[in-house]
Amino acid sequence: RSRRTAPRRRRTRSHCRSGEMFPRRLQASVRKFGTTSSSPLSWQPTGKPQQTLASGVEKSGVGLHSGASTTVRLLPAMAGEGRYFSPGPGRPRIPATVDHVVESPLCTTLRRGAARVLTVEHLLSALEASGVDNARLEIDGGDEVPILDGSAREWVEAIEEAGLCAAKDHNGNEIAKLATLIHEPMYVWRDDSFVAAFPQRKTKITYGISFPQVPAIGCRWFSCFPMDDLVYAEEIGPSRTFCIYEEIESLRNAGLIRGGSIENAIVCSGTTGWQNPPLRFHDEPCRHKILDLIGDISLLSENGNQGLPIGHLIAYKKGVLDVVTNITVNDNALSKE
Repeated sequence: RSRRTAPRRRRTRSHCRSGEMFPRRLQASVRKFGTTSSSPLSWQPTGKPQQTLASGVEKSGVGLHSGASTTVRLLPAMAGEGRYFSPGPGRPRIPATVDHVVESPLCTTLRRGAARVLTVEHLLSALEASGVDNARLEIDGGDEVPILDGSAREWVEAIEEAGLCAAKDHNGNEIAKLATLIHEPMYVWRDDSFVAAFPQRKTKITYGISFPQVPAIGCRWFSCFPMDDLVYAEEIGPSRTFCIYEEIESLRNAGLIRGGSIENAIVCSGTTGWQNPPLRFHDEPCRHKILDLIGDISLLSENGNQGLPIGHLIAYKKGVLDVVTNITVNDNALSKE
């Protein structure tokens, strides 16, 4: 028998409240800049039960920043548990929620106590878009999720190999999957970056990038409906991470991208263009930003419900996760790609 379970209020210092897509501080800021409703969001049944993996599957590879070889196992989880990392024996599980995000350069990192997991965005993006609402994610060999080919394609293929099924709770019952419905426009910005959310009948994402110093990338926009059948698997998931050739040396001097190579990233120079063509899409960098955004927004999920809202998300340039997470984690109302 299916039942609905909305996220329960947590007994933590989190500023996120049950029934909210964004934390209270963000909603206060949004209302300050023009909205009038005290409840611009509500929980909406998706008409589907929460899902999990039908079987386990694993992938191994090199961490983008650490260079360490790690193995991640994707395993089934109970309904209502959500997605969480299990970084090793004796270490606490790390829920894949915004409460556990910590600041880190060029990747999304989760921490709980002394345990942490780096570069989680591609895996979480694939899980969210593929409908894996509950999953136990074990990692061995290090604390960084492998970059694989720089996209989420191999994660999507692994999920397809494992298969999906309705998740059951401890009583053997299914739980109805909920998603946040946007009733009124919401927006927040930092410098010249912003993320906005508008009412829409289904989930849509529009992303804009601006790299005037790298003409081959330039300024582009891309829109999609990522939860529609095959859209993510065919149009977003295969897009690879990218970097600027002229920045590689300084990044490596900073101890970053130790595992980076032309096998797991597309590299572009401001003067000579793409160093390792061909691209999978002419606008591959913009599509990859949507991939990353889905992974970051998935962290707003709780208790096995959908992280992506029902609405139109529009994001421009870097700073999206920075804005959302710093409003949650810090005491400054508008502070933290």
